Amino acid sequence: MTESTSSTRVVRGSHRAAGLLTLVEAVAVLGFTGFYVYEMVTGATEDLTRAATSGALILVFGVGLLALARGWARAADWPRTPTVLWNALLLPVAWSLQESGRTPVALAVAVVAVASIAAAVSAPGRRDATDDAAERTGDPDDAQGRGPGGRIS
Repeated sequence: MTESTSSTRVVRGSHRAAGLLTLVEAVAVLGFTGFYVYEMVTGATEDLTRAATSGALILVFGVGLLALARGWARAADWPRTPTVLWNALLLPVAWSLQESGRTPVALAVAVVAVASIAAAVSAPGRRDATDDAAERTGDPDDAQGRGPGGRIS
């Protein structure tokens, strides 16, 4: 399996923003994993199995978010869809938090989710990068990934 990055890919501001916001989310989610571990170690939980299962599931999501942040740092194309999906799922979470009277937390979750979606959507993809190459060189063949004579380079 090959990674969809190239050594000539430029990490832009939108990649950095998406990566940083995803990293913040990963740290928050991993913090919840730490909370479950703390509950299990101190005996504060009544159901050890539920705490262990919840902690493990949250750990999986945290590691996944770290992978997304790494992909954004490398200007990869693949993190866009999972980032948008994850943050779209956070919007109902923010609404639920607001309904339960946790408005400051709800606002923080909503702001980070919307900012992450905006950064992910605005990050240039593979096609945008080839269009940029065509603009830099002035050669419309570059936009198609073709070199002189119409051959793929």
